[in-house]
Amino acid sequence: MSNNQVDTYGWQSSSGPESCGYITPEVLRILGTLNVNHVCDLGSGNGALVGALHGAGYRVAGVEYDKEGFEIAKKNYPHSNFYNMGVQDDPAPLLASEAEAFDAVVSTEVIEHLFSPHLLPIFAGKILRTGGYLVISTPYHGYLKNLALAVFNKWDTHHTPLWHGGHIKFWSRDTLTQLLEGNGFKVIAFHGAGRLPWLWKSMILVARVA
Repeated sequence: MSNNQVDTYGWQSSSGPESCGYITPEVLRILGTLNVNHVCDLGSGNGALVGALHGAGYRVAGVEYDKEGFEIAKKNYPHSNFYNMGVQDDPAPLLASEAEAFDAVVSTEVIEHLFSPHLLPIFAGKILRTGGYLVISTPYHGYLKNLALAVFNKWDTHHTPLWHGGHIKFWSRDTLTQLLEGNGFKVIAFHGAGRLPWLWKSMILVARVA
């Protein structure tokens, strides 16, 4: 880590994180309703979601800042293009390589790790076609879940500061909507993922280029 920026998140294999089990099926279902083909996974980690999207028939590329995750993805998912860059970078090389803008950008469990989260929708907007979609997930926070965390004394676990490269932003539906709509998008749908309604593990917002 240098200059207060995390350079590696500890990727060691091509196995997807636990969250893939409940987020990936919902992302695939949502994309199936949007009539899209060319998809970018922004913050693609070790490439597990890119592999699932490719398997579902999408033309997909992955963008990952972590060099270790990028190398694992490139090795294990050679059918797709991967780019070692972050949301702070100029996406021009990505667009030049892909030859056309994307129909949809997917970003799962990434924005809670970013010091400057507004850069994510800005980057996404630059690589999307007119009317393109951003499908973004992050851990869910709402009144009932927050209350349950307090009642069962889980705040130290949920908000642990001991996770290197862990969560530094905690989003509600309202705050994530404000971020997206303040940076070029219009939110058109909300979905919960994992666990019971209103106690969801994550939430997924679908937004369209405004």
